[in-house]
Amino acid sequence: METAADRPNGESKTPLLYAILVVVTGIIAVQLAQPQVLARIPITNLLKNELHASRTLTSAFFFWIGFPWYFKPFVGIFTDAFPLFGTRRRSYILINTTLCAISWLGLTFTPHQYSKLLTVTLIINFFMVITSTVIGGYMVESAQRTAGAGRFSSIFNIISWASWMIAGPLGGYLATMALGMTTAACGTIVFLVVPVAFFFLREPRQNVNAQQMLGDARTQLKNIATARTMWAAAGLMALFYIAPGFTTAVFYRQQDVLHLNTQTQGILQFLMGLGSVAAAIWFGFTSKRVSLRTLLLLCLGVSVVTTLGYLAYSSLAQARVVDTIYGVGFSMAECALMALAIRATPKGSEGLGFSLMMSVRNFAMFGSDIFGSWMLDKYRIPFGALVVSNSAITAIAIPLVLWLPFALVGKKDAEAAPESAAPAFLTQELAEE
Repeated sequence: METAADRPNGESKTPLLYAILVVVTGIIAVQLAQPQVLARIPITNLLKNELHASRTLTSAFFFWIGFPWYFKPFVGIFTDAFPLFGTRRRSYILINTTLCAISWLGLTFTPHQYSKLLTVTLIINFFMVITSTVIGGYMVESAQRTAGAGRFSSIFNIISWASWMIAGPLGGYLATMALGMTTAACGTIVFLVVPVAFFFLREPRQNVNAQQMLGDARTQLKNIATARTMWAAAGLMALFYIAPGFTTAVFYRQQDVLHLNTQTQGILQFLMGLGSVAAAIWFGFTSKRVSLRTLLLLCLGVSVVTTLGYLAYSSLAQARVVDTIYGVGFSMAECALMALAIRATPKGSEGLGFSLMMSVRNFAMFGSDIFGSWMLDKYRIPFGALVVSNSAITAIAIPLVLWLPFALVGKKDAEAAPESAAPAFLTQELAEE
């Protein structure tokens, strides 16, 4: 039988290149076309200025539409146990991205009422979570196989923040138009995954015993429950993200105090994304030279300092500087915490473990925004007090890094593995061709 080693170099790499194309396209679509990203400024602007929602109600809207993301691990168990039309990846991606695009179209015709808008965007996120989960397990497996947690974290954050950069100016511009323009843009971006997955995602059809897979899932849950290092990492992440948030508070401050329009707000989001991408690139190079423990201490410390810049958020000129440096600090912390999450995920439970820690992140981050907005609306605390409390709680997480096991954080990223190291499903595919 002809093997991958017997083939010309370019031909043997083709399945891996196809997989990379599908994964990168999927990440861009899921990261950019979320209601919380490209549609964030248009929806927030609609809630604030058309429906006259308070900061608390607006932040609660984004918390509740993020509900499917909090249960991402269960989606991972389900998709692993029940292949769709004989595949665990291809069919799920094709069907769910199509349904997601249709749901975006449905939002175009949804009455501008808080509860109805919330329901439809919740459905959109449900289909996005399934696609994201299917792709995520493979990404973590690949990162662990090459001992490149820091580099994977860097790449993921570069794509995420690049999407945030694009979403800023584009979302700010779309907010000046009818909501249908936003839904059309998001639906189109999501649907781009369909032709890419249809033509380039190669996955052998398989018959899987669902009962056996559910038994394996129970074993994975047991492994996850007893993974102390993973729960220690999840606790540190929760402490970082649970600090009283001010995302919605900043949006309201930009319009009510700085008197900015949505297009200018989009430019500020672009600048934040620009600083974030620069930090992610820096992290990718530095992770190969510095231990993760040192990076965690440094990155969390920088995040504390850059957050305090919002104490000077009183003019457009100051906002440009503050948002940019905040993007640097927050992205540094995100990269370090994601690298920690990857290393702490138990082998054999990559999709489930990583999804669980990302669910902790999402729940804490969106929940903290509600808490911060509630303190401003209910108790009328100064905006500066919210900023200081956020930095103070984040600072508590820094010394806790020293309690993490040395085996987990004491080493820097290993040198890149040989190119032949490929995910298991690609290796199997090459052998069967």
